[in-house]
Amino acid sequence: MRSITIPAHFDGNKIVLDEPFELEPDTQLIVTVLHETEADEEREDWTDLAVAALESAYSSNEPEYTFDMVKEANPEYERR
Repeated sequence: MRSITIPAHFDGNKIVLDEPFELEPDTQLIVTVLHETEADEEREDWTDLAVAALESAYSSNEPEYTFDMVKEANPEYERR
């Protein structure tokens, strides 16, 4: 079986998967306990990384391209 990450939580009695996923009996699992602050910090790190990537791709001095600047039209493009 391939490795997969599934969000889950502890309801006070047992670990409950947050998404439906069929497991066979005796399937080996690795459980990582994330403290709320660690999960929030990781989420914040990923958000910061995504924002930085978007800022570098779409800077404030990015030129505006108009349709008349296109040299070869895409025949499959449907303008909305």
